[in-house]
Amino acid sequence: MTIEQSQNTILTSPKKGNLVCVGTGLQLAGQVGALSLSYIEHADVVFSLVPDGFCERWLKSLNIDVRSLQPYYAQKSEVKNRRDTYAEMVDAILDEVRLGKLVVCALYGHPGVFACVGHLSIKQARCEGFNASMLPGISAEACLWADLGIDPGNSGHQSFEATQLMLYNHVPDPTTHLLLWQIALAGEHTLTQFGTTTDKLQILVEHLNQWYPLSHEVIIYEAANLPFQSPVIERMTLSMLPDAKLTMISTLLIPPASKMSLNHEMLAKLGITDLDIG
Repeated sequence: MTIEQSQNTILTSPKKGNLVCVGTGLQLAGQVGALSLSYIEHADVVFSLVPDGFCERWLKSLNIDVRSLQPYYAQKSEVKNRRDTYAEMVDAILDEVRLGKLVVCALYGHPGVFACVGHLSIKQARCEGFNASMLPGISAEACLWADLGIDPGNSGHQSFEATQLMLYNHVPDPTTHLLLWQIALAGEHTLTQFGTTTDKLQILVEHLNQWYPLSHEVIIYEAANLPFQSPVIERMTLSMLPDAKLTMISTLLIPPASKMSLNHEMLAKLGITDLDIG
């Protein structure tokens, strides 16, 4: 190896210090992958962002240095933009990576689904020359299909964050399942509030009424996060949504409102007749 090649190797080799973002799944201990569990056990420090004390204590039974990221959220008397909160969390995580440690960030559910802290931390770590990766976890969506007994492959599905659907020109397909995430924040765009209002939910209902009748049945879903709990599955008409009891983990599922129709032009191109369709 030449001196130039050696220098290039040094410049491109990752620095000491490694970040791994893992998902704990939705239910305590039972939905974490074996590789994620191993990283939690062998990490120099584990940062956690989980929904309850049960999960926090479980993590502490696996590693002696578990640090919750929950205190970075605003206190009740404080108005704080969540972008600032996430930036502070990333700084805390990267401070330990820069010390050359194996750092694990254990996030509720899937670490990359509605969990920007993992993505932001990995991006920053890689920008600074550190190894950083993400391991998948069981998400609320995976639990939803299982709990409701729905195969989304039968008619397809669309998935949007509720406020994003309201603010952008997305067009739902009423022949598929529609998932709206963070329905309890529908219409909230300031990143300073942790709830929506009846008026904003009514605006969402009026928006959805372009594709779905007010009498169409929708489902409020919340995955169980402890083994002895049952998921929340509340059925109601679309018109009733503004008065629904919502929490920060509520997801809105809107089943198909109309049947799929065949694309006869495509069938002709493929040489398929209607009788060939099962």
